[in-house]
Amino acid sequence: MKNKNIKWTAAGMLASVAFGTSAFAQSSDALLDKLVEKGILTTKEANELREEADKGFNTAYSIKSGMPDWVSALKFNGDFRPRYEGQWSDNPLAVQRDRFRYRLRLGVTATLRDNFEIGMRLTSGDSPSGFSTGNPLSGSTTFQDNASRKGVFLDLAYAKWYALNGPDWSGNLAVGKMENPFAFTQMMFDPDYTPEGLAGQLAYRFSEHHTLTFAAGGFALDELTANSSDPYLAGGQLVWDAKWSERLQSSLGVGGLTITSQEKLTTAAIPDVNRGNTRINGTNGPAASFTPVVVDGWLTYTLDSFPAYKDRFPIKVGGEYAFNPRADTKNSAVAAGVSFGKAGKKGLWEVSYQYRYIEADSWFEELPDDDLNGFYVAGATYRGGTNLRGHVVKASYSPFDSLTFNALYYDGELISNPNPGNSSSHAGHILVDLMWKF
Repeated sequence: MKNKNIKWTAAGMLASVAFGTSAFAQSSDALLDKLVEKGILTTKEANELREEADKGFNTAYSIKSGMPDWVSALKFNGDFRPRYEGQWSDNPLAVQRDRFRYRLRLGVTATLRDNFEIGMRLTSGDSPSGFSTGNPLSGSTTFQDNASRKGVFLDLAYAKWYALNGPDWSGNLAVGKMENPFAFTQMMFDPDYTPEGLAGQLAYRFSEHHTLTFAAGGFALDELTANSSDPYLAGGQLVWDAKWSERLQSSLGVGGLTITSQEKLTTAAIPDVNRGNTRINGTNGPAASFTPVVVDGWLTYTLDSFPAYKDRFPIKVGGEYAFNPRADTKNSAVAAGVSFGKAGKKGLWEVSYQYRYIEADSWFEELPDDDLNGFYVAGATYRGGTNLRGHVVKASYSPFDSLTFNALYYDGELISNPNPGNSSSHAGHILVDLMWKF
């Protein structure tokens, strides 16, 4: 009788947790585990209470939020980043650019019954010249045009099914406009690029410290109204993450990418943000086909302490190499770097350096990071993409959990200057910003 009373007392406590906090699942599980540990409840009774508490929480959430009972959670998130940006070159034809910009992102994720998730995110952003849509590689909006109203674009819109959720196997499928499923560096994809299509991830944890993850996806690059040869991007990547000790971790990856009908990707067909590829008759589609093989490896060694750092201190070193066998020349790319520390939590900082060398036809120019620039005499413009080499230095500090200060310096130049008679193709690019996340 005493245990029965305790059981219902526990049920009442769980109900209070369910109505009073969004951390219901963690709190209730901890309470039930403690009662089982002390012998007050059996494992069977604890599981029954979990089921009853889950039902009570879902009912309470549905009533309070007005959402259908199959919606178990609704999460809002986002960030705001004001930024100063400067670009310059020692070429006498170049003009120094000084811009003040911002990025605002607001997202919402709905968790549904049966392991489904629906997500969307809005972002600010400027439109590339000649396009009413937003820049696929940036959400930054420039302070300009006499305080004109600024554009808001759809950055994410996807559905995801977490098909496997076991202790060893996990996997998901996603459709829509989504976060990039691949773990390639910025040499291959700008971090703001959110592809549109279908993707899946499958992970196997074959020991406590070793996991294999396979990601694959197929994405649309353009839809042609009068032609059936639409260009698509497809790829797969296998990554082995290992923890060898409390101090040493590693990551090793290999993947392949391909683009179909690349000749249809003209500068008039899609936002013309970057440059670098050898193109058919100058402005038509890329002359080379793209099927690069990409390998990468990283080592992280963590010190117990470091001067002026308030936590364990990670040091990460590694690189990435890509080779495109479908191009006869200018077909490889490499990135290598090191980072010290990790910003993102109050009082922590980070300093990193990376060198990149991206040959012209190693990869499609419109996908790599657009911040490492070279100066082009034609149009007197600063452009990212391929046919670039240079250095990237970054320093970050987080005075609060919600706020991080970042300073980045890019020092780039063209590998092959199309106008060598007009002096330097060097370009300096500095970004200084604050980012609040919520």
